[in-house]
Amino acid sequence: MTAHGTAPQRPLPELLRRVHMVGIGGAGMSGLARILLARGGQVSGSDAKNSRAILGLRTRGARVQIGHDPSALDQLPGGPTAVVTTYAAIPKTNPELVAARSRGVPVLLRPVVLAELMAGFRTLLIAGTHGKTSTTSMSVVALQHCGLDPSFAVGGELNESGTNANHGTGEVFVAEADESDGSLLEYRPDVVVVTNIEADHLDHFGTREAYVEVFDRFTECIADNGTLVVCLDDPGSAALAGRCHEALALRGVDVVGYGEGVHAALATDVPNVAVLQLYTPRIAGGAAQVRFAGQITGGEPETMPVSVTLPGKHMALNGIGAVLGCVRAGGELAEVLEGIAAFGGVHRRFEVRGVVGDVAVVDDYAHHPTEVRAVLTAARDVVTAAAREGKPAGRVIAVFQPHLYSRTVEFAHEFAAALDLADVVFVADVYGAREAPQPGVSGATISELLTVPGQFVADLSVLPSVVAGEVRPGDIVLTIGAGDITMQGPEIVTALAGRGDDPDARAGEPAG
Repeated sequence: MTAHGTAPQRPLPELLRRVHMVGIGGAGMSGLARILLARGGQVSGSDAKNSRAILGLRTRGARVQIGHDPSALDQLPGGPTAVVTTYAAIPKTNPELVAARSRGVPVLLRPVVLAELMAGFRTLLIAGTHGKTSTTSMSVVALQHCGLDPSFAVGGELNESGTNANHGTGEVFVAEADESDGSLLEYRPDVVVVTNIEADHLDHFGTREAYVEVFDRFTECIADNGTLVVCLDDPGSAALAGRCHEALALRGVDVVGYGEGVHAALATDVPNVAVLQLYTPRIAGGAAQVRFAGQITGGEPETMPVSVTLPGKHMALNGIGAVLGCVRAGGELAEVLEGIAAFGGVHRRFEVRGVVGDVAVVDDYAHHPTEVRAVLTAARDVVTAAAREGKPAGRVIAVFQPHLYSRTVEFAHEFAAALDLADVVFVADVYGAREAPQPGVSGATISELLTVPGQFVADLSVLPSVVAGEVRPGDIVLTIGAGDITMQGPEIVTALAGRGDDPDARAGEPAG
């Protein structure tokens, strides 16, 4: 690891020195609070319920009230200089937001504040419909390995540090650019990695065209002489490169592509291409061996090996995207590759929750058909690789919870087709999150379309025992979804151990 100089402490702007955060326990909001506190700000907040994230913020000095009430605005002496929230989770009618407006206190959205906190840094942002959190997390660990000590804001907790955000001493800031409400247009990044683009969040955008357009506009936000890194295997992000590369070239912005084999090599409109040449999967707990070649540093083409610890070819490609982004952000190539190989994963991204005998229970945040397909393909790699090594030939068992009623209706057939990649499927009821239930829409909307053995299990309390009753030696069980299905993983481990398969069930240990 190379030592690098540190950046001077950046004072907070007056507006952000005393901040009240509505919904402070959310992944994005809690990370923002950590950075504000680390930079000397005073932070208060509120949330509907207590959580580990809130407990951590309290130990750092935040004042947090459980429940939403105008009195929460009075926790800081002198009152807040600004109120921060996110409309993805908090309605505009929230009593604290109403009170703030009546008092004349500015109400700011999270992306506006994050953009302000990134001012003065060299910024690396990861965008795309899928893979943002994993790619961002790999980038953070790689740059830490380079000694750059980046500041970061990620959508999930890094296993290395147990946190989703940090104010570093270095000059680089790494963050996810969430496109779900178009707010990524607040940012002015130096380097952008786009993993893929396909229709999502249509409840906000209305049409696929409007969703895609926000990425086109985002490329216009890249700083002059910056870099756009795109996955050329994905039709959406490849088309983005084709549409914007000439306009970007006029501002000195490089477009760098990556992808697999001939698909990437044929992308002649993009001058610099890193080509995935080799992907050798490993079972969970090992690493995929990846080799890619290309003009990584802008000089002669090079061939580089790297180990990617998360299973799945999509993760191998995300790893290459992270390498390219990190090098363009200032990391030394050799150290970046070492950092990617050392990456220990991220919470809820193919996270092993426990092992009972030869059965692994894995949890993943996938909540879009493409993400589900990628996760199940990776799981198939795991059981296939295990069988080659003489372990029991197992099956892939998917335990899926749909997220949002609107998404369930919009993508029911696509979800069923993706879940058909498993051998057995259990579908829980819809996790509505911010949406009210829709008559006639449930987990059965998807389970009825399956062609593989599957069933709808409406009652989560019986789900662990139902799943455990199906499991055989060598199987891999995946809890999949963005809702509270994640709580079922440990319960399934307990149910499996209760069958007597393995009295020493190992929580969190990888298979193999």
